[in-house]
Amino acid sequence: MARTAHIVRETSESHIDLELNLDGTGQTDIDTSVPFYNHMMNALGKHSLIDLKIHAHGDTDIDVHHTVEDTAIVFGEALKQALGDKRGIRRFADATVPLDEALAKAVVDISGRPYCVCSGEPAGFEYCMMGGHFTGSLVRHVMESIALHAGICLHMQVLAGRDPHHIAEAEFKALARALRFAIEPDPRIEGLIPSTKGAL
Repeated sequence: MARTAHIVRETSESHIDLELNLDGTGQTDIDTSVPFYNHMMNALGKHSLIDLKIHAHGDTDIDVHHTVEDTAIVFGEALKQALGDKRGIRRFADATVPLDEALAKAVVDISGRPYCVCSGEPAGFEYCMMGGHFTGSLVRHVMESIALHAGICLHMQVLAGRDPHHIAEAEFKALARALRFAIEPDPRIEGLIPSTKGAL
């Protein structure tokens, strides 16, 4: 059964059209109308091996916040939809990813219980502007929105870093690699649900 999803979300603030395939090769077609976010979501698709197509636009003349948030919401919803009952997946995974002086660690549990803890970003990171539109505060907001709407537990920790671009990119790549392994089929459990409760 194909682990795919296609969701369109339309509000007065944004229009998001997102498709993904969990069993892809990391092919991406990203246009969120926010250049730095395009870069981050492209990295997320490439390094998770999730085929990801996103066409999004919104009231970026006011602020990019709505478009960025709504894209993260839809990505989370699509991830949850494509995972189905989560039968046969590895469920837990972690990844530590460097980018020059920056180092980020992501730990995920595809649990059905949304939770997000982000720590270690340096003081003032939330105020840094990347690409002329994207503030550091949006990184944590994206992580929280994905976790909430995908129903996953995510712990994101910045272990080192100075350059805001490097810190943000290391975080997205760490999430990508953790997701890659957590959503993979585990041949040792042959389609069973990896939970003592029998449901996730």
